[in-house]
Amino acid sequence: MAPFGARSQLRIEWQLPCTGATAYWTPNTNARWLPPSWAMPREASLPKGAPVGSLIGAGDRALCTFAVGELVRPVTIGEGAVEETGRFAWWTEHDGPRSSLRLDLTGRHYADTIRESADWWETLAPVRTVPDAAFEPVFCTWYALHLAMAAPDVERLAALAAPLGFRSLIVDDGWQTDERSRSYATTGDWRPAPTDFPDFAAHVGRVRALGLNYLLWHALPFVGDRSDAAQELAGHTLAHLPQLETHLLDPRSATVRAHQVERLAAAVEQHGVDGLKVDFVDTFARKPAPGAPPNTASPEADCATVAEGVQKLLAELDARLRATRPDVLVEHRQDYLGPGLWPYATMVRAADCPHNAVENRVRTADLRLTAGPLAVHADPLTWHPGESPEQIAVLLQSVLFATPQVSVDLGAQDAGQLAALAFWLRVAEEHRELLQRGELRPHRPELAYPLIEAARGRQLAFGRYAPLPVRAHGEWELLLVANADQDTLVRVEFDRVPGPVELLVQDCRGGEVARAQTPVAGTELAVRVPTGGLLTLRR
Repeated sequence: MAPFGARSQLRIEWQLPCTGATAYWTPNTNARWLPPSWAMPREASLPKGAPVGSLIGAGDRALCTFAVGELVRPVTIGEGAVEETGRFAWWTEHDGPRSSLRLDLTGRHYADTIRESADWWETLAPVRTVPDAAFEPVFCTWYALHLAMAAPDVERLAALAAPLGFRSLIVDDGWQTDERSRSYATTGDWRPAPTDFPDFAAHVGRVRALGLNYLLWHALPFVGDRSDAAQELAGHTLAHLPQLETHLLDPRSATVRAHQVERLAAAVEQHGVDGLKVDFVDTFARKPAPGAPPNTASPEADCATVAEGVQKLLAELDARLRATRPDVLVEHRQDYLGPGLWPYATMVRAADCPHNAVENRVRTADLRLTAGPLAVHADPLTWHPGESPEQIAVLLQSVLFATPQVSVDLGAQDAGQLAALAFWLRVAEEHRELLQRGELRPHRPELAYPLIEAARGRQLAFGRYAPLPVRAHGEWELLLVANADQDTLVRVEFDRVPGPVELLVQDCRGGEVARAQTPVAGTELAVRVPTGGLLTLRR
């Protein structure tokens, strides 16, 4: 084993008066209340989280936003209000001997300061261009089928998805096993299920012929208890996870990396898929439960930290995939979202939150602030077969500023449900540059973002999730308001008299409700917009 040598711990501390503070933002998507200084510190490393945070005051003003310039190794972060002094205290600690810390005390909108922290990270490590395909709508099999799927089931849904505007298909957990139970005992071999997917390359070809990119799920850290690979990789694991029926692999082992790269690359090289959904990377950052034995280590470990091993694994996999398909698509997921992962992914998805519009909205907005060049994807939207078209539209509006993913049985949807889905997919496609690449400002984090806006050039877009006015600022030519609230009286406030505007109101299916050339002599316009509907203003 290569000698790693001793490393010193470098600690940085700072404090500010905790005056006017209303929220505390971290990329972990948790409660935004101010934590106490005695709360457990968090750890950010390449497999999990990101070393950034923002103390927010009234008007969404950042009192202090910080970011650490360590992209791979673990950074421990303490942050919270000190009850004895009324100050807010921070400390960061990680392996020395050097550290870079960025503090923003400018008092601007917190989203701008967090986004600029992500821009700073881009100067510290190489990033690559993300293909446009990463920003296009995705149909995922998970909530629609779970593990009960075979090639004909996938192909049926793919044939229904393509005409609606989906451009990629993710085949999730289940392709590698004929079992139906939720277990990871068969992970690690990564070969198509012999009964359910007898000719995988031909199946992939049929889906791709529909005009869909094909992405295939893999759980990167796992080698299951009933897999052939479990014996091959014995002694190269960090822990056994009995509840999941799998071992957690040690990425510091060259044997582990060679096996995983060979098996995951087969999806592209042998089966012809366009990309991978790489799942559970954050499990590499797992801490043993209290009283449990510490994680074991492979005798082949060739770097000091698991995080560095994960980077080696992803870099080797990336090089292998790109040798066959330079524009390969790779999905990562919250909570592995930090800048150290950017070179090895094209999109990052919100963590699982089925049926939860609010959580999906908050998670995708959070990811947009720290994702750098990556496309941000919603957790797949799913709904009961009896759901109304209005509420399906609200689900899509909740992730308006991210790449939509959907996972329902499309064959079970009625005409109204399909019309709502198709309409909002068209909106996402038509305004992709504004919605997904515009400068994002999610408002009032302590209230779960009741209003979100994006700006790009002379275009503005708003997601309205509570009965709040929309404030249009600056010179604009296009203004969109997606009304996801039950209050249908949408008030638009202008910072100057806009003059005549062309107004279009559409319902949740895209049907025209109102169209007019409207003179606006004052600085406010009130318009009835149905729940799930869209207001479009042009001038």
